[in-house]
Amino acid sequence: MRTRMTRREAMRDTAATLGAVAFGGAAAGLGAEAEADPTKDWLRRWEKKILDSARSRYCDKETGEEIGWLISPFLNGFAYGYLATGDAKWLDLLLDWADAWLKRGVKEPDGYIGWPKAGSGGAFSRDMLADSLLGEAMGLQPLALIADTILKTPALKAKHGAKAEEFIRLNEQVFEKWDSRSAWREVKEGGVWVVPPFGIDPKTGKWSEGYEQRKADGFSHPANKQNFIACWLITLHDVTKKPVYKERAEKWWKVMKARLRTRDDGKYYVWNYWDPAGPWDHKPDGSTKHWVGVHPNGGYYGIDVEGMVTAFEHGLVFTKADIDRLIATNRDFMWNQKVQGAAFQRIDGGQPDKRWAKTPGVLWTALVPYDATLRKVFEATHDPGSWGGLSATPRYLARRAKPAT
Repeated sequence: MRTRMTRREAMRDTAATLGAVAFGGAAAGLGAEAEADPTKDWLRRWEKKILDSARSRYCDKETGEEIGWLISPFLNGFAYGYLATGDAKWLDLLLDWADAWLKRGVKEPDGYIGWPKAGSGGAFSRDMLADSLLGEAMGLQPLALIADTILKTPALKAKHGAKAEEFIRLNEQVFEKWDSRSAWREVKEGGVWVVPPFGIDPKTGKWSEGYEQRKADGFSHPANKQNFIACWLITLHDVTKKPVYKERAEKWWKVMKARLRTRDDGKYYVWNYWDPAGPWDHKPDGSTKHWVGVHPNGGYYGIDVEGMVTAFEHGLVFTKADIDRLIATNRDFMWNQKVQGAAFQRIDGGQPDKRWAKTPGVLWTALVPYDATLRKVFEATHDPGSWGGLSATPRYLARRAKPAT
């Protein structure tokens, strides 16, 4: 059986499922309508999948953006596996994978630790080594989450408190690293994160050409990556209570909301995969550095919706009316109205692209707590033995069991 997953496969399957179940108090009573709980064997199927897949030991080798696509699904799976079951083996696996990844960090020219890779940073990194803000944000978020759990649980704190504090320090240092590299830009609507126009020259070990232009040049991350980063920052705020993390997340979400457009007399939302945010996103001739429009891979929009729902649940930017319009978009416009054989069209109703023929649109699972129909579709169609299910399954089960607040 092949255990090596390509980056494209990981991005496809993670994007299709990782907009997953941002539960709050509205999650109480899930499944109560059905006599038979469709989730009853999910843990067994998920456990087999994640333990089999963990033989890949991506934690021993992946760097750059692959930290996000290939390591973070396991870190999230182990973290939520512990939260769903209380079984210490999942916490032990998380600590093992985290240590295997983190110990491979290298000191970079500005003194910060990173996990650079050729071709990882974006449009500017093909001939140089570069860190990935996305990869690091995706990898660090479950470490912040589990650190908070450890420090709030006396028995765990006694055993793992020092490691939890280490995880939090690293999260904060990585934020400081990207901030100091001018990767954050204030814009009219709020703020965005950009790919810096430099990396490490593999021949000299020093910064490459472009370092001096770091405050003015760069390339804005697309919306799905901005939302992953914002979700990391809001988790870091939840753990540390430091306002800067919430402020940065909120500023991105203000940009996100400003980019939403309505269609069909205001009933539905649509937005682009990427939009230019400033002069750094334009070439000398005035054209944009990336195409502008709706992406044919619908999974990216599930990630965006997770960001918007996370903002809403923190009382930031998005309102209940926004959530209702997102539900209408996914349920009333995109869905084929079948529970068995459920399928979703593109957010703009466009023709599927053969590269993503199976995912022109996806169920926006972050909305599951807020709509019984989407919840029914999710529970009928979710595969806990899938790649996306590595993190989505225990996360759903952990939050599904939470009492109403």
